[in-house]
Amino acid sequence: MNLKSTILILLAFSAFQCTMDKENKQVLAPPTVAKHENVFNEHGHKRVDNYYWLNQREDTAVLDYLNAENTYLDEAMKHTNGLQEKLYDEIVGRIKKDDSSVPYFKNGYWYYTKYVKGGEYPIYCRKKDSLDNDEEIMLDGNSMAEGYSYFAIGGLSVSPNNKILAYGVDTVSRRKYTLHFKNLETGEVLEETIPTTTGSASWGNDNETIFFTTKDENTLRSDRVHRYKVGQPDSQEEIYFEADDTFYTGIYKSLSGKFLILWSGATLTSDYRILNADNPWGEFTPFTPRVRGHEYNIEHHENEFYITTNKDEATNFKLMVAPDNQTEVSNWTEVIAHNPATLLEGVTAFKEYLVLEERTNGLNQIRVRNLTSGEEHYIKFEEQAYMAYTTGNREYNTNTLRFGYQSMTTPASTFDYDMAT
Repeated sequence: MNLKSTILILLAFSAFQCTMDKENKQVLAPPTVAKHENVFNEHGHKRVDNYYWLNQREDTAVLDYLNAENTYLDEAMKHTNGLQEKLYDEIVGRIKKDDSSVPYFKNGYWYYTKYVKGGEYPIYCRKKDSLDNDEEIMLDGNSMAEGYSYFAIGGLSVSPNNKILAYGVDTVSRRKYTLHFKNLETGEVLEETIPTTTGSASWGNDNETIFFTTKDENTLRSDRVHRYKVGQPDSQEEIYFEADDTFYTGIYKSLSGKFLILWSGATLTSDYRILNADNPWGEFTPFTPRVRGHEYNIEHHENEFYITTNKDEATNFKLMVAPDNQTEVSNWTEVIAHNPATLLEGVTAFKEYLVLEERTNGLNQIRVRNLTSGEEHYIKFEEQAYMAYTTGNREYNTNTLRFGYQSMTTPASTFDYDMAT
């Protein structure tokens, strides 16, 4: 082939490519979006956002634009449909279809989550006393999800007498869960529901009162805590509103089961209020006055609270303790001093043991202290690089510590450790 022929072929190919590119550009032209100037004047600065109007989720113009973007995406990517299907099948093919979680024991029952072949959603189960006993299905996500394009179950919480289940359901994918209640003895789902919650609830020790957090409709910030007596729809009462929009708030129950703990937290500040769970309609009292920059966590044990705190410039945190009826900071006494070389990451208080999670030279350490004898030891890990952390500890009066472990050569694993040996 001579030079002239080669040039003619290249010119013809280039012309063909230009024609194809032009046609593709006509077909694949992305949708245009309108600009509507919105001016913000905050903190002494002017900011213009021409696309602020797109946050109106129910606006027809917004929905039309989003649908146009989806159509454009489908058109632009349709030549990869076969590859997408192949990749999806390969990924799904590596997932065990009939998997289940490691069971944990709480208040007389073993709880676990399982998946079945052909199912897309978790099934929440429990067995009384022993894993050899009959299985009780509390919630079947597969049957509950029928008819929904999106479905998610939030945190499950069983009443202290093991009879009523509180759980959240989101069918929109906005993490705005509606609380539901199920009688675990009869299988009946109660008619009463509570919308726009974080999805979980904490029970008072009367087996009737629950505490839950709701979200701001627009920002989705968890900002209000309520209490409610199941079976009495008019009993709902707001007990706390977090007015500072840099804070989130919520509520949980201590591992000891004695206290309901209402928390508020910002990036560098912690705040708590406490209430005896035997008196769920009482008044929450501040743990200690809020101070900007004071970060701390509390863990109840018998008649006292253990506190991990950065007080007094303890940047790696130290451990202190206070009586559970005198929790103001002036009553705190030091248990473990601040260590500049070791970060105190967390504490779990069991009835007879205190477990401390630490980090030294970048590695996690788990320290176990016998609260009767004062003797303590570290759990030994042989590998030079790893991650270790406590997880799934739901029983207060136990000698068994559950922790997770993984490394570059050990897959994520769960271990039960006898703290007495």
